[in-house]
Amino acid sequence: MSEIKQELKYSKEHEWVEVIGDNKVRVGITDYAQNALGDIVFVELPEVDDEVTINDTFGSVESVKAVSDIYSPVSGTVVEVNTSLEDSPELINEDPYGNGWIVVIELNDSSELDELLSSEEYETFIKEEE
Repeated sequence: MSEIKQELKYSKEHEWVEVIGDNKVRVGITDYAQNALGDIVFVELPEVDDEVTINDTFGSVESVKAVSDIYSPVSGTVVEVNTSLEDSPELINEDPYGNGWIVVIELNDSSELDELLSSEEYETFIKEEE
């Protein structure tokens, strides 16, 4: 069973969202997603100051199996990018909820967080996908 953190919000595209205050969220891909992808060998990251829109792609992860888009779970401006993923993309496999985070986004509309799944809803969602 994949690890699901209770305090996070989730998208149906398998991104997690952590509210870190000041209208900002940290985003990554879930343990379930990194397990499905297999060994991640490359991450395409957005740039700081890029505008992202809910449900649009802002990057991709390449694994030994496939290339998968990363979808933005919220709309806003990228204010921080995890550049350590450029040299160590495997951090997503090793620590998806910690050192494997992808971006920090400053929200345009914090009410979009209400559209994300709770940990319980996400757990039900991935059980239905299996």
